[in-house]
Amino acid sequence: MRLVLLTWLAVLVQACAAAAATGQGPPLERTILHSIFAGRERLHYAISWSGGIRIGDLVLDVMPADSGDGYAIRARVTDYGLFRFFYPVDDTFTTLVRGPLGLPYRYEVVQKEGRGKVTRRLTLYDQQQLVVRYRKNDRPWKIFHIAGPAYNEYSSFYATRALPLASGREDIVPAFVDGKRHEVVVSVLGREEKKTMFGTLPTIKVLPRMHFKGLYDKEGDTVFWLTNDVCRVPVEIRSKILVGSLVAELVDYSNERCDPRLPARQYVAAPADHRRPAVVPD
Repeated sequence: MRLVLLTWLAVLVQACAAAAATGQGPPLERTILHSIFAGRERLHYAISWSGGIRIGDLVLDVMPADSGDGYAIRARVTDYGLFRFFYPVDDTFTTLVRGPLGLPYRYEVVQKEGRGKVTRRLTLYDQQQLVVRYRKNDRPWKIFHIAGPAYNEYSSFYATRALPLASGREDIVPAFVDGKRHEVVVSVLGREEKKTMFGTLPTIKVLPRMHFKGLYDKEGDTVFWLTNDVCRVPVEIRSKILVGSLVAELVDYSNERCDPRLPARQYVAAPADHRRPAVVPD
């Protein structure tokens, strides 16, 4: 069961990781990025294994970085219920992003799994010099040279939400995963009316086609559904793995700029007097 929980985490962070053939960034929608990075956003998912057995939780937070330089994307994965007695999991992934495309410059991982075991990973991105530095615990640094600007696993998830996502169109999000650049094409499978925590809403069904292993093997495709509005809230993620299938269902959401239950004209804009570090220039 511990492997199932960690495999789902790997599926999520791989789901939108992709690399562009050129050094250009993806064609992101500015309005959507403004909505996501309005100040604070929280996504809370319940993770279930085959048959609806809940095995863990994932919370994704976006907030201004403590340093005042861009934004922090913080993900926390924890076990649920009785599973914590067999193999407790409490992993935190923090990505700092900045600039008009929300590119990462620092990525820190703290994994607390089992009884007392802690693993730390640190990745630093120089998007101008196209150099990535990686270190696990106290081991020597590894240096990677990349062909162009790149996202990491979590920042690419947010960038994918801001793609045009038009039917019949395919886009690529630049990213750096497993010490290499990979190419994952993101396409739209269709538009569906879907039952969500907000009620039944029109959604966009998105498929990222992955060709790299990542942390764990998986089996079959991963698909996810975004609300078809300026918020692009990911309401559900489904994936087949080597043992059954996994579902992440959104159970709690907050964003001072968005409320998918309201018409777009009623979305609450971020207060004008809040001086937040801009990811997307005005």
